[in-house]
Order: sequence, then C-alpha cells, then structure tokens
Amino acid sequence: MQPKGILQGKVTMTTKEKKYEKDILASFERGEWQSVPDLNDEIDRYASSAAATLIKDKRINIRLSSRDLEDIQTRAAEEGMPYQTLIASVLHKYVSGRLVESAPRTMRSTGRAKKLRAG
Repeated sequence: MQPKGILQGKVTMTTKEKKYEKDILASFERGEWQSVPDLNDEIDRYASSAAATLIKDKRINIRLSSRDLEDIQTRAAEEGMPYQTLIASVLHKYVSGRLVESAPRTMRSTGRAKKLRAG
C-alpha cells in the first residue's frame, strides 16, 4: 500500500497545501524573507533545543483513578500510541501553553458503560 498522497511516484497536494505554498512564494517574491546571519550557529541552536525537549530523563509516579486510567488507555489506543506517551504529550502541551481549553464536550462513550452492563 502506498502512502497517502503518492500516486505513481508523484506527490499530490491538497488545496490547503497549495494555498500555503502560494502564500510562501508570494511572501518571498515581495522580499519579506531575509538571510539569517551565522546560519550554522542558528541551526545548531535550534537542533540542541529540539534535542533537549525530546530527552526524557526523569521518571515520575502518579496516582490516577482506575476510571481515568482506563479512559486514557482507551483514548491512546484510538490514537494508536502508548498511553504513557499520550500522558507525556498532554503534560508537555500544558506546560508549554499549547493545551487550549475547548468548548465543553458531550460525554463520549469510552466503553465503560458497556463493561459495567456486562458485569
């Protein structure tokens, strides 16, 4: 099976991607882009920052209710990732200010009600 968007060796772009690419090209043509002095230093700085962000060098223990853990494990399975990775991702987004509160959600089925009915 070929990856999404690849047909006979050609990469197809969505309408949104095409618009984004046109916007970048127009910005470049207007002269809005500038060379970065000491490019290699900048690359090294960003690379080391990214590496430091990805290092997981601390271990913690946390107590959760069984219900919350089951819901987290279910959500992680739906996302196709280990539940500990999901927890770490949510915490990282929270501390970096990228976790935004959305409108209240309606209760979604986590399978718990079905398990409880089954006994």
